[in-house]
Amino acid sequence: MRVLLVEDEKRLADLLKGGLAGEGFAVDVAHDGRDGLWMASENVYDVIVLDVMLPRMNGYTVCARLRDAENWTPILMLTAKDGVHDEAEALDTGADDFLSKPFSYVVLLARLRALIRRGGRARPVSITVGDLTVDPAGLRCRRGEVEIALTPKEFAVLHGLARRPGEVVSKSELLAQAWDFSYDGDPNIVEVYISALRRKIDSPFGRSSLVTVRGAGYRLES
Repeated sequence: MRVLLVEDEKRLADLLKGGLAGEGFAVDVAHDGRDGLWMASENVYDVIVLDVMLPRMNGYTVCARLRDAENWTPILMLTAKDGVHDEAEALDTGADDFLSKPFSYVVLLARLRALIRRGGRARPVSITVGDLTVDPAGLRCRRGEVEIALTPKEFAVLHGLARRPGEVVSKSELLAQAWDFSYDGDPNIVEVYISALRRKIDSPFGRSSLVTVRGAGYRLES
């Protein structure tokens, strides 16, 4: 799953990015409101963590502009302020949830998963492709009634395919889905995870749902 973190406190942003990456999230970071608005408008995210007090454009304005543009990505707003008026303003501008600083990382993670489970207005709670079910909020996958254990990165690649069933998804698109912007390693890493996924979601079940489209990318079929 892909997260946009808009936070101007760089130390906090680094800590949150590291923690979320360890949970299997691909995290992009913006340190001011204008960059955050641009990134949220140009890319697809599963959830946005948005600080209120930001340089160049505050979080309330970022949130309001995204909603005006009919971008319904779930937003968790962070604020150093405390009080019902600030909480009400966060919700009134279109945020889905809020959390006051200082906060518990465990609570933040639980709320992010709840928002992903709830999804944006047009997003299902889980994705079903044939008898394969992918649950983004719970990081769970099953074929029929059989649970399939995946690593966080394997799940991220599978999620990138499952959200576009029957479509060809390029290697670069999967890199953008499962790795953050700062990744500068070998793009062929995607092939490694595709092979691992085939061994887990297809081979044990006599399926061939994960198809390579030579020169174009990969497709998940039902």
